[in-house]
Amino acid sequence: MKTFLHVNDLGPLDLALAEAAEIKADRYKYEHLGHHKTALLIFFNNSLRTRLSTQKAARNLGLDVMVLDVNQGAWKLETERGVVMDGDKSEHLLEAIPVMASFCDIIGVRTFAGLTNRQADYAENILSQFIKYSGRPVFSMESATAHPLQAFADLITIEEHKETKRPKVVLTWAPHPRALPQAVPNSFAEWMRAADVDFVVTHPHGYELDPLFVGDAHVEYDQLKALKGADFVYAKNWSCPGVANADDYGKILSKDMSWTVDEAHMAVTNNAQFMHCLPVRRNMIVTDDVIESPRSLVIPEAANREISATVVLKHLLEAL
Repeated sequence: MKTFLHVNDLGPLDLALAEAAEIKADRYKYEHLGHHKTALLIFFNNSLRTRLSTQKAARNLGLDVMVLDVNQGAWKLETERGVVMDGDKSEHLLEAIPVMASFCDIIGVRTFAGLTNRQADYAENILSQFIKYSGRPVFSMESATAHPLQAFADLITIEEHKETKRPKVVLTWAPHPRALPQAVPNSFAEWMRAADVDFVVTHPHGYELDPLFVGDAHVEYDQLKALKGADFVYAKNWSCPGVANADDYGKILSKDMSWTVDEAHMAVTNNAQFMHCLPVRRNMIVTDDVIESPRSLVIPEAANREISATVVLKHLLEAL
């Protein structure tokens, strides 16, 4: 594996889940793989779980770790070609990338969507430049359109906690005061479609996810109908993906608080377990009672970020 961006990059999911269980039982079993090798983790945006879990995963595998915050303590980077660099950006990504690559063996990149230009975001310009110009294996720690490490951790969590062989998993949109990217719901939809689950997506009209990720998954616009009989409820906000109208891309089309996941929503499920990637806006996305209930998986879900990252880094190291 030379890159990790999508579910298909990881190979058969049953084998990946078996590896996750193996690594969770012995997190240092493969620490010899990273001996005298270095992972560079590059953050263009803020991070808590991704930063901590990926550093821990790298050290589980014996890797040295360097962390670069592009907007703090580094030169401001220009990312577009053809720009006259007479502003506040002192270095171009095309020079910075090969320099960074000369100091490491594996590169992780975290960069968010701008939410102003759908075509630019979905082209993944920054991530694709690292893949093209670094000459190193590159993995996504969240990009403009996808968050595969989170989705893999979500799947591990579902596998560990499912109470039926083929659970019903519902991804539900919920309101938020700010415009958020589609990376998490995109990847969650992609990974759930590849997994052995009954997957349903529910959201207001206008929030349709890109077919590249959601495919032919069942979309139900009636939230309570979608939640009926669910075994897992994954709540997440996202801004308009602009599938039908690119001019609406990144906009907030609704703040309808009736979509907030509360006890009344959970009451129609099959005693479902609640999931969210965190950080979460309480009493916007989900009420206190639901996120604090014994059926809330948000903490073990976050902890599994270490496991998903360890499996991914193991695959990248084995391909060096």
